[in-house]
Amino acid sequence: GWDRWALESLLTAFLLLLLLLLAAHFLVQRKGECLFLNGTQRVRYLDRYFYDRQEFVRFDSDLGRYMAVMAFGKADADKWNGDKQLLQEQKAEVDFFCRHNYQGLSYEAAKREERVVGRRG
Repeated sequence: GWDRWALESLLTAFLLLLLLLLAAHFLVQRKGECLFLNGTQRVRYLDRYFYDRQEFVRFDSDLGRYMAVMAFGKADADKWNGDKQLLQEQKAEVDFFCRHNYQGLSYEAAKREERVVGRRG
């Protein structure tokens, strides 16, 4: 009777939801990027956010705030720009992420690559 119909309806709804969840897939990526000019004299830090391979919002250290790259990112940019603590942390990434890794990793890797290329050329 009624109980069996309710149970079958609930099971059908659950299975449909499960199929939708399995069929729906998406890719969200975040990329921290450091751009160097003249060693570490001039450094620009970008914190970039992508949804299905399309960038929608980014933090740009040259501007000191988040910028919507697409309309989809405007709400995030507005929200994050209102968080003064987050903005301070992002601005500090020029030193803590970019300059730190340049001195510890990237610079030496570039030097080694330079030597290898030079020997083969």
